[in-house]
Amino acid sequence: MRLKTAIIGLVVAGLLSGCNSGNSSSTATVDPVTSNGVTVSGPLNSAPVIEFGSDAKPVTDLVAKDIAVGTGAVVTPTSTVTAHYSGYGMNTKAKFDSSWDRGAPATFPISGVIQGWQQGLQGMKVGGRRLLIIPGNLAYGPVGQGSIEPNETLVFVVDLTAVS
Repeated sequence: MRLKTAIIGLVVAGLLSGCNSGNSSSTATVDPVTSNGVTVSGPLNSAPVIEFGSDAKPVTDLVAKDIAVGTGAVVTPTSTVTAHYSGYGMNTKAKFDSSWDRGAPATFPISGVIQGWQQGLQGMKVGGRRLLIIPGNLAYGPVGQGSIEPNETLVFVVDLTAVS
């Protein structure tokens, strides 16, 4: 009887410790991903490391590549999203914006952002990280924006934290 009680105790303890794993995967390091000469690495829930290879060139079609697939709510055309992101210009290879640098994710309706985000975030799930390489015509077009050059291809890494 004591052996049976001890075994049941071990099984219950194992089950309970599994329940406490919580968000352990949310800080997991994911394997580096390279697409179109852009490599993204670093753990989830922290600013990504973005490197441009010598073969990184502007694109004519949107590239949306999951680095880590989330398990939460899905982005739709009518969603409001909360996300951490870093944005770089392909021509300059310079960062022009980052919610990580500001210390807080940004919240916005998906319908109110550039076309590359509207199209590139569709179907993304909360908890995921996605690389977007956006051609100039789906970004700021021939006028540019601030330090973003006219028709510049933009590179974003987006960590989706919430969808409503």
